Amino acid sequence: MSKTIVPALLEYQMSPAVRAFSTQRTANGPADGPYADFNITHYCGDEADHVAASRRGLCQALGIADNRLFLPHQTHGTAVVEVSAELLELPAAEQQQRLYAKDCILTRERGVCIGVSTADCVPVLVYDASTQCVCAIHAGWRGVVGNAVGAAFRQLRQHADFDASQVRAVIGPSISQAAFEVGDEVVDAFAQAGFSIAQIARRMPAADGKRYHIDLWAAVSQQLLREGVSLDAIQVSGICTYAEADTFFSARRLGIRSGRIFSGILLV
Repeated sequence: MSKTIVPALLEYQMSPAVRAFSTQRTANGPADGPYADFNITHYCGDEADHVAASRRGLCQALGIADNRLFLPHQTHGTAVVEVSAELLELPAAEQQQRLYAKDCILTRERGVCIGVSTADCVPVLVYDASTQCVCAIHAGWRGVVGNAVGAAFRQLRQHADFDASQVRAVIGPSISQAAFEVGDEVVDAFAQAGFSIAQIARRMPAADGKRYHIDLWAAVSQQLLREGVSLDAIQVSGICTYAEADTFFSARRLGIRSGRIFSGILLV
């Protein structure tokens, strides 16, 4: 009988119409190893059997079939894919082609869970009540500079009934400003993208003097606000993956060949 790993989920209260969550790396208490108990990301070096067992457990917890769980292959870009009724009818191999090199994923199909994988980058979950659409965005610092949030909202705005005042958003577990030390080239990239460095960065003590630390939560919040999302509609989990690497995956702590958090959302 195939093994099933039941996940531990951090769930977000967004609306009775949706279920939104982030997975934890532990399922049955403390777990060792770079992939720990639970990981559904198939392209980070984990064993296929472990990924499959994790997928089965998550689908079971959500009450959906495996072919209703979608995770794109992310490349730190801003491309968007929609899981439409038409995509659902495609063969699995063609679905995977559509999902390749996509960092934003959305759907209007009920009972379909979409999500992104992160391990320090920022996962953003969006529910738009006006068009009954959900969206998941992968926003590492390159995705923030490239405005992956804006790319997702351009797709949402194509719907005539879109109303930003009806949007709710969650910023999930990711690296905090205190832990996100960066070089001057990263600071320059944020400045060139139009961010006020005074608002999103500060210099903190380091072994070689003072180094900049970027606040990705503030940067993503600013982008959501610019899209018309109200401040009280933005939830920030406040969980730093680097500080809480025992519970949530952190690439800075574990290396890039490690598991990933899956932050997902579905219309129920």
